[in-house]
Amino acid sequence: MNTTRERIRTETGRALRQIALGDRAYPANLREIQAPPARLYVRGALAEDDALAIAIVGSRAATPYGLAVAERLAADLAARGVTVVSGLARGIDSAAHRGALRAGGRTIAVLGSGVDVIYPPENRALAGEIEARGALVSQFEPGTRPLAGYFPARNRVIAGLSLGVVVVEAASRSGSLITAGLAGELGREVMAVPGPLTSPRSVGAHRLIQDGAALIQGWEDVVGQLPLWWRDRVRVLPLTRADVHGEPPPEDNTEAGLLLRLIGEEPVGIDSIIERSGMAVGRASAQLVTLEVEGRIRQLDGKRFVQVRLAG
Repeated sequence: MNTTRERIRTETGRALRQIALGDRAYPANLREIQAPPARLYVRGALAEDDALAIAIVGSRAATPYGLAVAERLAADLAARGVTVVSGLARGIDSAAHRGALRAGGRTIAVLGSGVDVIYPPENRALAGEIEARGALVSQFEPGTRPLAGYFPARNRVIAGLSLGVVVVEAASRSGSLITAGLAGELGREVMAVPGPLTSPRSVGAHRLIQDGAALIQGWEDVVGQLPLWWRDRVRVLPLTRADVHGEPPPEDNTEAGLLLRLIGEEPVGIDSIIERSGMAVGRASAQLVTLEVEGRIRQLDGKRFVQVRLAG
């Protein structure tokens, strides 16, 4: 076995299931499209409720803004019972899967390889979490390597499993735009998140909006694009005291609360956080680690942090 396969192959002894097109377990949404895959290979479990699914896709070379938006949007949808579908790629796809998992929801990763071959290799741990809380799915036989020619077919399955596709970031030439185009051809909703006008990573999303894709600013916009029958199946979260009485939540005066007020949805460097908090370096670092473990913030490259909001 060559070194490339050693890097990308997972343990082949893990159980997988083969689901034929005529099987009752075959996903209902995918069965409806023209020429669906004859069979699917699955690690983990598909559920009947996965029919209420939204795909979130985007650039592999995502910006911090795009990563934060994808993770929050996926978390907000997953917390309300919507299954998040994506492709396990670097960037936006990985952020979408992480957001769904951190919200305690379900997520499905569609692979352009066999389900026993995880690519990119750094997503092996994430793939394991997805398998435990959702499913890894592929139309390709076990052992199939992730060749470039397989990804358009993978993108078609992503669109076919979902009621709609949300593009968070995409350059002018992007596989995410292919997925969005396939969604439109399949009669699924096409949606896009606007980004900074100066960012080349937002060109593709802006073009989709110009061409008629729904502009998405939050989970409510996504749900609003669904037919009424599906909207009624989105889970309603319990109201908080602030929701009922219009009161702001009580201010958290702990050290963790102070740091959360300093860290928003735009990346903040650790030096700035320490300076503005007035906390000792060691104490601030320890609190940041705790918040990251709890899933309340996420660290980006260069020791920058963004807040993760699991429900809005």
